[in-house]
Amino acid sequence: MSTEARSEGRIVAAIHGRSAAEPPGYEAGLIAALRRDYGPEGLIVLYGRFAQGDGMIDALMRRAIVSAGARECGAGLKVGSGAAFRHVETFEIGDNVFIGAQANIQGRYDGTCRIGRGSWIGPQAFLDARDLTMGEHVGWGPGAKLLGSAHVAEPIDRPIIETDLHVRPVRIGDWADIGTNAVILPGVTIGKGAIIGAGAVVTSDVAPFSVVAGVPARFLRWRNNTDQGEVRQHG
Repeated sequence: MSTEARSEGRIVAAIHGRSAAEPPGYEAGLIAALRRDYGPEGLIVLYGRFAQGDGMIDALMRRAIVSAGARECGAGLKVGSGAAFRHVETFEIGDNVFIGAQANIQGRYDGTCRIGRGSWIGPQAFLDARDLTMGEHVGWGPGAKLLGSAHVAEPIDRPIIETDLHVRPVRIGDWADIGTNAVILPGVTIGKGAIIGAGAVVTSDVAPFSVVAGVPARFLRWRNNTDQGEVRQHG
């Protein structure tokens, strides 16, 4: 970013990316008790009681319930109000992950969803997480979408929604930054440290430390040591 461009705004310190997971001491016991006493079906019902609130107890219970239901979950998870999950038992979540308000993460009963430590998933994001690996310290902008499957649309004499689903793996590399309202299509791999511009539709693999944007997304340039993330679209 040029000096002229920086002068139009201001540089402030990152908050989530530099925070450390510090769960209260009693939380591990609460998570263990929930897992033991409620089971998968009971946890789903219980989550509904705390899904929408913004208070400390609501936030604590969302975190504890998701942690209890997940296959693995690290410390310091934050779950915003209205966030929705499907097949959370297939999720593997690292330390200090943020999931924003009204985000929707849909797994599959026989799938795998891995979200690396330090990642930030913005409000109203949608992740088709049937076969998803998201690396560490990924920034996922508000409203950005990830599609992991599509109907095969054959045979042609049947409605498309009745045809089989083709589930394809999606891989998001460490440090990648996905702009607001971007769309990642099935089978795509985003390389480490890549930047996806706001509103981009990504139909093919993106090289590490590259910047892409547009519909369909196209290569713009390589990142360098003076890049301050001018196409970054979330906090």
